[in-house]
Amino acid sequence: MSSAIFSAKFISSPSDYGTVCPVFRKDFSLLKPICRATLTISALGMYETKINGTEITHSRFNPGWTEYTKRLQYREFDITKFLTKENEILIYAGNGWCVGNLVKPGLNRIWSDRIAVIAVIELEYSDGEHQTLCSGPDWECAKSEILFSEIYHGEEINAGIVANSWEKAAIYQWDTAILVPFEHVECQEFERLKPQQVIYTPKQETVLDFGQEITGYVEVTFRGNPGDIIEFDHAEVLDKDGNFYIGNLRSAKQNVRYICSGKIDIFRPHFSFQGFRYIRIKQFPGKICPEQFTAVVVHSSMERTGQFECSDTKLNRLYQNVIWGQKSNFLDIPTDCPQRDERLGWTGDAQVFCKTAAYNFNVSDFFRKWLRDLRACQAENGGVPSVIPDALRSLEKPKSSSAWGDAAVIVPWQMYLAYGDKSILEEQFNSMKAWIDYIRCQGNQEALWDTGSHFGDWLALDVPSGTYVGATDPHLIATAFFAYSTSLFIKAGKVLQRDMSEYETLYPKILRAFREKFQKEDGTFYTDTQTACVLALYFDLIPDKAQCAKRLAEKIMQNGNKLNTGFVGTAYLLDALSENGYTELAYSLLLQQEFPSWLFSVNMGATTIWEHWDGMRPDGSMWSDKMNSFNHYAYGAVAGWMYGTMAGIRPTEEAPGYRHILLQPMADSRLQKVSASLKTAFGTICSSWQQEENGKIRYSFSVPEGTIATIILPEQPVRKVFSGTYQY
Repeated sequence: MSSAIFSAKFISSPSDYGTVCPVFRKDFSLLKPICRATLTISALGMYETKINGTEITHSRFNPGWTEYTKRLQYREFDITKFLTKENEILIYAGNGWCVGNLVKPGLNRIWSDRIAVIAVIELEYSDGEHQTLCSGPDWECAKSEILFSEIYHGEEINAGIVANSWEKAAIYQWDTAILVPFEHVECQEFERLKPQQVIYTPKQETVLDFGQEITGYVEVTFRGNPGDIIEFDHAEVLDKDGNFYIGNLRSAKQNVRYICSGKIDIFRPHFSFQGFRYIRIKQFPGKICPEQFTAVVVHSSMERTGQFECSDTKLNRLYQNVIWGQKSNFLDIPTDCPQRDERLGWTGDAQVFCKTAAYNFNVSDFFRKWLRDLRACQAENGGVPSVIPDALRSLEKPKSSSAWGDAAVIVPWQMYLAYGDKSILEEQFNSMKAWIDYIRCQGNQEALWDTGSHFGDWLALDVPSGTYVGATDPHLIATAFFAYSTSLFIKAGKVLQRDMSEYETLYPKILRAFREKFQKEDGTFYTDTQTACVLALYFDLIPDKAQCAKRLAEKIMQNGNKLNTGFVGTAYLLDALSENGYTELAYSLLLQQEFPSWLFSVNMGATTIWEHWDGMRPDGSMWSDKMNSFNHYAYGAVAGWMYGTMAGIRPTEEAPGYRHILLQPMADSRLQKVSASLKTAFGTICSSWQQEENGKIRYSFSVPEGTIATIILPEQPVRKVFSGTYQY
């Protein structure tokens, strides 16, 4: 990467353009033949760049979302092939995350009070001479055809406008020291979906259904008269009467408006994305032709690594919903949802899902970037904000909640297990330590976290309807995660060959404090919930796990073989059961179709994972308008159990990154077959099983070159095998 960007200046519009997006221009000539030319660029806001009329920034929403006061990515583009003797560079810029409306109405400019860009063009002539053109007062600025653009609210474009009132750009003072090289994960366009049907609703509105909820935008190809208007809104679902439903968007408008030029126009938003399955046509000149509309799927560029399929079509749909939920919410950062006025990088959602995410896609670089922002946002006392980047800083006092802030430890550890790269632990080690030390300073007891405000078992069903925080004591959850994160931190330190004796002394103290504070003499918990049992089992917090597992199983069966856990308990529920002798019951929960269950939403027509178990009820009514996303990936963590237990593919701590593979599938008679594969750095791991007519189960495995696998099957000796294919 070139260092010349640090010599350039941020430039902005010389006056207030209101809602109109600026475009910046620089004309330049080539003095003689060149052998190479590069453009290095960044922005406070988002940018797109054209050189001589050709767009060169094909990735979307550059420069990405970071903690802008501390980290702003810049990119280098090779522009050699775009140049002629006389050249024009245009940089279109919009509010994006940095300057635009986030979190709630009227909250703008969280990081910067205006849009600004910084750029440098470097020309290397064939004779060895170099020329550098840095953004500065000799660049020009004008109003663009983008009349309005906000992430939550959409965009308005007048294709008939051509920027022509050019004026000198203004210098904008911003520290270039925060510029960092691009970190390898760009947002791109992927699938393109056509409408599956045209719906005429009871309210006499025209709605297009794309058949799948996505994150992205709708591209429209149309030739109209100058001034003709195309306008439509976006929504996730229809209401119980079949009408277009936008109540759960809160203040987000999700509206786009295009004004035709009179030529063939191809419209798509520049600096806005929406979460939707349906669009409602509000204005359209002439007859609506569905083929003129295309839904474009946009998400971070991630290689698909995992595949799963079984004999149950509803479980296959659930799995696809998990995949779509990840694609929808892995847009530069791990967002909670893509549609309402939120779309933030909630740490709790990320930590419960990161293991599953690493099965589905290669997310090593994706999470590495996000963790760097977590580290940048971390308070001096080690506290971790609830969202990363910290868009909530102006709304509340600093809040570090258990299970949310623990992303500082859990996510790096899961990335290390999945990819075997200990550099992620090196990078995040001080952040991990700071989080553990932060917890130690809460309250009067070093080994007990029984102070502060926490999200608890968010959206659990063991409390009255309409209550957000579950019944499990939030301080039980806090101390449980304190123990778990400390145990992972010790492991990370040992991988890095650090002296961890201080924390090895601390860890048993936390276990003792947990038992003394939250357990009764008979071993049950004072808040004896499913989630309390799950955490005690999965985090290995108690000596009598058999009794606790039995108690958990009884609570589930007494509830009609149904869960009542929230964000915290659900992520570990099935593992807690299957690891303690209750695999059949875990399958019963997975296969449960009545509310509450994963398959309830599938039966209700879901194409992504819901935020609430009953986001939409059987009669079509909604849980709430206030907080009811139909594209929220947290409960999709169940797919980690589908890979790791149903198919039995797991990494090991001794040789992470699947150098040593654990293959331990657990079959169930209610399914005829299960098959999964995982692409790793060594090759593809395959694991499958199938019920045969003789009542036996045939297991098949494929182990890639350069690895070793341990195969554990019921009532069979443990087998250690090298690369090859195996059947039992």
